[in-house]
Amino acid sequence: MSKIQGGAKPMRVAIIGAGSAGMGAAFALTNHPDKFHVTIFDKQHVCGGMATSIPIDAEKFGASYINDGVQGGSPQFYNTFKFFEKMGFKSSEVGMQISFGKGEEKFWTNVFPSELVAKHSKDIKKFGRTLKIIKRFEPLFAVMSVDAMLKLFRFPKDFGDRLIFPLIALFMGTGNQTPHVSSAILERLFLDPSMSLFEYSPNSLLADIPTMLAFPNLNDVYAAWKTHLEERGAQVHLGTEVMHVLKRKTGGVVLQFKATGAPEDTQEVGIFDEIVFATDADSCLKVLGEQATWMERKVLGNVKYFYDISVTHCDRDYMAKYYELEYHANLVAESRKMEESTKKAMDHAEKEFKPLYYIHMYEKDPKKIEMSFDLTHYQPQFKGVSPNGQSSGSVLAPPSLLDHPHVYQTIFLNKDMKSDWTRDEIGKDKIIKEKWWKQQGHNWTHYLGTVPWMWAINGHNHTRFAGGWGLVNMHEVGICSGFAAAYQLGADYPFNDDEK
Repeated sequence: MSKIQGGAKPMRVAIIGAGSAGMGAAFALTNHPDKFHVTIFDKQHVCGGMATSIPIDAEKFGASYINDGVQGGSPQFYNTFKFFEKMGFKSSEVGMQISFGKGEEKFWTNVFPSELVAKHSKDIKKFGRTLKIIKRFEPLFAVMSVDAMLKLFRFPKDFGDRLIFPLIALFMGTGNQTPHVSSAILERLFLDPSMSLFEYSPNSLLADIPTMLAFPNLNDVYAAWKTHLEERGAQVHLGTEVMHVLKRKTGGVVLQFKATGAPEDTQEVGIFDEIVFATDADSCLKVLGEQATWMERKVLGNVKYFYDISVTHCDRDYMAKYYELEYHANLVAESRKMEESTKKAMDHAEKEFKPLYYIHMYEKDPKKIEMSFDLTHYQPQFKGVSPNGQSSGSVLAPPSLLDHPHVYQTIFLNKDMKSDWTRDEIGKDKIIKEKWWKQQGHNWTHYLGTVPWMWAINGHNHTRFAGGWGLVNMHEVGICSGFAAAYQLGADYPFNDDEK
């Protein structure tokens, strides 16, 4: 077995995982080349984790690629966008329009008031007061599910099923586990200055059309990030799977690894001083094996995962069957059509109704959903913006349907529910790409048995853990968790010169 040799002086740090958390940790550490020697392992052949891009037919669709795992983020993702700037990339502003449900009685949007919003006008006002109560007693509500909270405050079932659960599911990536999500997370989506995605309105639930920032080509971003790290001395081993931690308590950390897919007898050994796990909790336990402590098994084993599949396609007929794709006056609440604000909203919708996010709810159980994105509306390359996010200035709107079919992505949640999926209704000749994803469930138990106990496993046995799963599965949280791991090892926060 060969060995990776490290120098005697700089601390030898192994990072397992080259997603946002691992790359964030590596960035902070490589800012101190005299203090740290960084080695990154990832079993995939590209950096980025879930932040990936795939090529598409430019002549057919009007763009040469899509980001298929992470679409964009809130303007509050300061660290994410600061990174993009440092790597020479920019994100693009886009109005976050939603289209949830189908039909006059079951549809709602944040573009204009619908019958469903009018029906629940009293509940929406009550919801605002409830958010303030949750904020005041956050430790209590952190371990109470959204479903239990809505029942506690006696909200109608329809209000939760059709207005609240879809919002959380889409923007937290919680899918069909949404009823079990911590109530404190819901409150933060509305009220936390550093995390909020929505502005609450007592009249319409969502105050306006928030500005989101769509990401540039993420393959290019992470490739530039990898080059940046290597120029600062980091070793990046892609297509390399860490199999086992052989030793870590005394005398350094010993890792066993091999090329992804290679025979077992090709395994090599690396010796390090510290290890940062920047992969999902299940994988941490698998690699630790018998080296895992009782506390690590409890904290990491409490994180629940589900398997979803995304289907990227161009089947507009399928989309029109399950979602409201276009503005129609009959979708506006009759009782509000004479209001001046509604008239303005209707005028705007007639010209600019371009939803990014869609939700389809199963009739037999509206808590269970499927979700879709219109990537042509969402992603900037369809508007003539180059992969690095710099606009060419030549195209101001997505291509017309007459010129190019729109590219959609539909996500079918929890493979154990595949008998309910509408996946088979998507035309086989319209499918561009299918991909399975391992998704974290943000159940209230996560905020009882994992989040408050991370301190008990971080920093012990020369081991740190980083990743969005430690709090909320977001790109920004992943990066910040990587910074935190690096900070524990002695690195500075890399953006101290920026007030944001």
